[in-house]
Amino acid sequence: MLDAAPTAPLPRSLDEFFAQIEVRAFRLAQVALGDRDDALDSVQDAMERMLGYRDRPASDWTPLFWSILRRRLTDRHRRRAVQQRLLGWLVRPAPDGANSDNGLDTLPDGGSEPAQRLDDERAMASLSRALRRLPARQREAFLLRVLQGLDVAATAQAMGCSDGSVKTHLSRALGALRTQLEDWR
Repeated sequence: MLDAAPTAPLPRSLDEFFAQIEVRAFRLAQVALGDRDDALDSVQDAMERMLGYRDRPASDWTPLFWSILRRRLTDRHRRRAVQQRLLGWLVRPAPDGANSDNGLDTLPDGGSEPAQRLDDERAMASLSRALRRLPARQREAFLLRVLQGLDVAATAQAMGCSDGSVKTHLSRALGALRTQLEDWR
C-alpha cells in the first residue's frame, strides 16, 4: 500500500520540475497550514530557494524541495505561535470549523450523487482537521509518504532523519488517524 510510486522520468529543467510538483506542494502546504495565502507564500519561498540548487542533479531535486518546503512550513508555524502569544489577546479566535478552506477541499470528488459528494466532503474535512492535530513530525511523515508518495529514503532525506524515524512517525500518525477517524471506517 505504501510502496513507492512508479518512477517518472526525471525533469529536464527546474521549470519542468516546478510544473510537476507545484499543485501537490500547494495542497500539502495548505493542509499543513490551514491557510491558502500562507501555503502559497511557503511554496513560493521553497521554489525560490530551490533556484540556488539548479546545478544539482535532477535526482536530488525531489527530496531537496520537500526538505526546503518542510522548513518553510515549520517557520510559518513558529511565526504564528509567536504572533498568537504576542497578539492573541487582541484577536478573538474563530469558531471551530469556521476556516474550512484547506487543500483537501480542492481534490476532485469521486461521486456523482449529491449524498456521496457530501459524505466525501465531510470525510475530507475530518481528515484535514485530524492531520492538523497530529504532531508536526508525524504529519510531515504522513504527508510526504502517503499523500506525496515518496519512498522511505526520500522522506527521510526530506525530513532530515533516519529511515527508522520515518517509519516510526508514519506508524504513529496512522494509528492516531485511525483513532480520530474511526467514524469514517
